[in-house]
Amino acid sequence: MFTYYEPDTAPEESKTLMEQSLAGFGMIPNLHKILAEAPATYKAYNETFTAFMKNTTFSPLEQQVVFMTSNFENNCHYCVPGHTWMMKSAKMPDDVIEALRNGTKLPDVKLQALHDFTKALLDNRGHIGDDKLAEFLNAGYTKRQALEVLTGLAAKLISNFTNALTHTEVDDAMKPFAWEKPEK
Repeated sequence: MFTYYEPDTAPEESKTLMEQSLAGFGMIPNLHKILAEAPATYKAYNETFTAFMKNTTFSPLEQQVVFMTSNFENNCHYCVPGHTWMMKSAKMPDDVIEALRNGTKLPDVKLQALHDFTKALLDNRGHIGDDKLAEFLNAGYTKRQALEVLTGLAAKLISNFTNALTHTEVDDAMKPFAWEKPEK
């Protein structure tokens, strides 16, 4: 139902965004081809994603924990393979990747605390209470990072919901990491 735009067919306002995607990823992901339909949404996604990746105090692995927690909880058939591909390309630990893909306990206590905090925010639409926040802070994270998680989740809301709405086809590079949410 949705169009997969290319730079030469995209709405004028999306052409620069598509060039940025190509420069950043070495390809234009199918998600971005679909987001080109709505330049404001595409821009919001790119800016929020970039802000989370470049301007937060989380390590690259911690950033992926936030992203993958959202991907898993929102049952994103597109983003789980996409972020698996990104994590494997960055040579992140396989045991962390597999735990995030399977919804199982992470092998690192601090990363598990980040995962639990992120999941609690998603499950409770932000209304987690002071005890959950204290658990996050006691694990070694900061109040700044509690708010920074929201930046990652804002980017994921756009991508996870877009992929659910549009049934985005997984890109060829990511197909080896195809995913279906495990049954509990």
